Amino acid sequence: MDPIKNPFSPGAGSPPPELVGRDPILKQARVLLGRVKQKRPEKSMLLTGLRGVGKTVLLNEIERLAQADAYRTISIEAYEDKRLGPLIAPYLRTLLFDLDRIAGVGNKVKRGLAVLRSFIGALKFTVHDVTVGLDIEPEKGAADSGDLEIDLPNLFVAIGEAAEDRKSAVAIFIDEIQYFSLKELGALIMAMHKVQQRQLPLVLLGAGLPILPALAGESRSYAERLFSFPDIGALSAADAAKALRDPAKAVGIAFESAALDEVFRLTKGYPYFVQEWGYQAWNLAVSSPITKQIVQAATAIVIPRLDQNFFRVRYDRLTPSEKNFLRAMAELGPGAHRTGDIADTLKVKITSLGPTRARLIKKGII
Repeated sequence: MDPIKNPFSPGAGSPPPELVGRDPILKQARVLLGRVKQKRPEKSMLLTGLRGVGKTVLLNEIERLAQADAYRTISIEAYEDKRLGPLIAPYLRTLLFDLDRIAGVGNKVKRGLAVLRSFIGALKFTVHDVTVGLDIEPEKGAADSGDLEIDLPNLFVAIGEAAEDRKSAVAIFIDEIQYFSLKELGALIMAMHKVQQRQLPLVLLGAGLPILPALAGESRSYAERLFSFPDIGALSAADAAKALRDPAKAVGIAFESAALDEVFRLTKGYPYFVQEWGYQAWNLAVSSPITKQIVQAATAIVIPRLDQNFFRVRYDRLTPSEKNFLRAMAELGPGAHRTGDIADTLKVKITSLGPTRARLIKKGII
């Protein structure tokens, strides 16, 4: 079959041809966006899940929903060793200029730019042309203390007021949010707390690894009252089958039921793996339907690809002690395992494994 017409798309953040099994999350997002736009209180959303379950795809889909509802949006990807302030400032600058183009009177947007200028000056950084591009006097006493937990809430309030003044709404999207420090995460939570208290039309939607709810709770105890943490996991057997069957059917190709069952057996519904098996099975098949035998033949291609692409980039970042920990877990078989059993397998004291376990959780490996 023609590989150019292959509908499947294994890749980081690549949208699948069929977004299945996520309707409850999208419905929750629509309600959130609708209520915030009407300045009604509603918890912001932080999606959590392992890598490859489709958090970024969902975040991008929610951003499309927001834009369709006339939201002004910015989309940011956090990464290691990049501070929140320098990362977010250029996006907020663009956002405020976008609001400034909306017809209307008032000076809330100009004040927002002045507060942003204060924010940049207080943190003593220059991001590309941000300092030069903001040819405006800073507002003294607003977001200029140099303390992110004080300044970011003041800046978010100024942006929310600017959006309100322009009869608009703002949605801030942040992927890989677990990379922020506890202080930075705390500043974001405090900022959203202040925004919600004033019922301003600004919402934060983020995505991160399963450790995110614990990090949020550790940084601010009231985080669970401000955010919901939908868990994005594997697809059901029916949804995994639909994710393969419907895109193929749209271009005149069928999957045998036994082939769909085999893909689910191999992938357990893990979205990235479903796409990978679908992609390789399509390329191997000569004609429709795609059979169980084709899926089994594709497995010999998929496993090395996952080893080299999906797993290798994470595995190579691990220390020898972390690799030994994972090896011990693998030898114990599928499912969850007590740290004591892992210690017994490694013939070490259980107390010596605490730091290793913590690092592996933080890296999203376990």
